[in-house]
Amino acid sequence: MMIIFCRTYYICNSLKLNTMKNTLYLLILFLLISTCDKAEQTKDGYAIAGTAKGVHNGIRVYLKTIDERGKQSNLDTAIIVNETFKFEGKTEAPGVHYFFVNGVAKSLPFILENADISVVVNKDSIYGSKVTGTKSNDLFKSYSAEILDLRRKNGNLNIELRQERALKQDAEVARITSELETLKAKMNTFPLATINKHNDNLFSLTLIASLIESKSIDFDKLVEAFNNLDSDLRASPFGTEVFNKLEFKKQKNASLAFLNIGKVAPKFSAPSTDGNTIVLDDILGKVTIIDFWASWCGPCRRENPNVVKTYEQYHAKGLEIISVSLDKPGQKNRWLDAIKKDNLNWHHVSNLNYFNDPVAQLYNIQSIPATFILDKDGKIVAKNLRGAALGQKIGELLN
Repeated sequence: MMIIFCRTYYICNSLKLNTMKNTLYLLILFLLISTCDKAEQTKDGYAIAGTAKGVHNGIRVYLKTIDERGKQSNLDTAIIVNETFKFEGKTEAPGVHYFFVNGVAKSLPFILENADISVVVNKDSIYGSKVTGTKSNDLFKSYSAEILDLRRKNGNLNIELRQERALKQDAEVARITSELETLKAKMNTFPLATINKHNDNLFSLTLIASLIESKSIDFDKLVEAFNNLDSDLRASPFGTEVFNKLEFKKQKNASLAFLNIGKVAPKFSAPSTDGNTIVLDDILGKVTIIDFWASWCGPCRRENPNVVKTYEQYHAKGLEIISVSLDKPGQKNRWLDAIKKDNLNWHHVSNLNYFNDPVAQLYNIQSIPATFILDKDGKIVAKNLRGAALGQKIGELLN
């Protein structure tokens, strides 16, 4: 029917009719062409057409979601036949999904929405694959490439920084540190800049949803970016879902205002490594770091050398550290072994109760590593600093 409607335009153009009839036909044509446009734009579900050159018949392709803790959930499965595969369905909540192909390393992220989507799988390198068919996937691809480039630059600068520090080249250390701070600021502002520039793109709404729990994004600016989205996006079912999540986060932030910078840190006491009780007030220094970590936490263990260096540099000037471990029940030996192996020669406490630790719950710890920096009066002056930023802030406070 849509093809018939669209062809009507050309038929009518060839007819020689009187003025009244022409006017009538023009009105009909306008309605028919509008119908064609709407038919092309509206899609009740998604249809994914995939090509996988060089992949044998019978190999499975999985369409999955991955939650914020890395848990995978299988949405659908397809079988490759003659180097092709397809998925069909309907999604109520568009967002980032992943293709997994048996025998192909890693996964391919893309935006699943109710539209026609094409994917070409590169079996030798999943990152060489292509997803096309929607503006959201085009923007997702360019955004991901830019983020990857920024992270690559950040990694290279950190390598240079370690090398220059080893050589004690103070001028170079200062230059690279400055470049890192500039790069970090760009990495933090790039997501919001993308959303504001492309406020009519579904990917922008998806990006907002992924940033709600981010510690590096100004939440108020994220809400502002959502409010500046195209009205159709905000009014969509997915837009309503994101709005509700933002409202929940807003209420949660209000209830956790006592953890804001400038507030006095919540007081606590907890068992130390020898079973005695340590009280926060009793160990406060001129500056105190509360460090939430665990022996099983890879990022925590990788950050520990930097914390050790900061402690050794500033302990004599008044820096104290109390580490709160989120190790699991029955894993005291793992906790103690990690302290010894990483040379963490400061105060340690733990209830050995994972994220149910009372101190972790008091400080609303959702992920680790997490840090709170306190002044001599126990007021929070900074949060969640790592790497060079941690030492720089401690130096500002104590030098």
